Amino acid sequence: MVKDMNNPVVNTARLLGAGLRAVLVLTVLTGIVYPLAVTGVAQALFTNKANGSEIKADGKVVGSSLIGQQGYSLDYFQPRPANGLGVNSVNTQYRLILSGATNRSGDNPELVKWVEEAKAKVVKDNSVPGYTVRSSQVPADAVTSSGSGLDPDISPQYADLQVHRVAERNGLSVAQVEKLVKDHTEGRTLGFIGEPRVNVLELNLALRSLEA
Repeated sequence: MVKDMNNPVVNTARLLGAGLRAVLVLTVLTGIVYPLAVTGVAQALFTNKANGSEIKADGKVVGSSLIGQQGYSLDYFQPRPANGLGVNSVNTQYRLILSGATNRSGDNPELVKWVEEAKAKVVKDNSVPGYTVRSSQVPADAVTSSGSGLDPDISPQYADLQVHRVAERNGLSVAQVEKLVKDHTEGRTLGFIGEPRVNVLELNLALRSLEA
């Protein structure tokens, strides 16, 4: 027995066998058992979140509550700008190829130009007869993209700024649309994390239901 243990070939074979068994056991545990257990718990307790926080309308999935969409007409509430790491021309609903920030500093001439153009557009688009938007009213999230470029939410201030335009274009009263925004405004998570926010997709789906 001692002679076999001192045999390099036997010793190498023994170590290889032990290593292979360890790989097989760990593969089964971490690659099959653990993922299945986690998936089962997630599906049982957090079904919607586990499936991508899908939002449905008329029985169809129309998006996710976690990912912002682009391409809304001015009849609807507008999301934050989606300036990121590159865009595609195929799926304009999710027009970013890669999520990410603009990586421009606050005094970058290109970023300043984007912000100035976005602010002018917000003022123009949301000024309707009887209601004129001032440049000082435009909140930061109306003219800048988020860190990921995929933020699904806007601030209540930006939503309120759009109320008169949305009401005018859809033949609704300002009070109706203001109530819609109020009903879809979420407070800080746990009362202290983050800022109050409005999910644009959910708000627009509610608006569409109100129109019907």
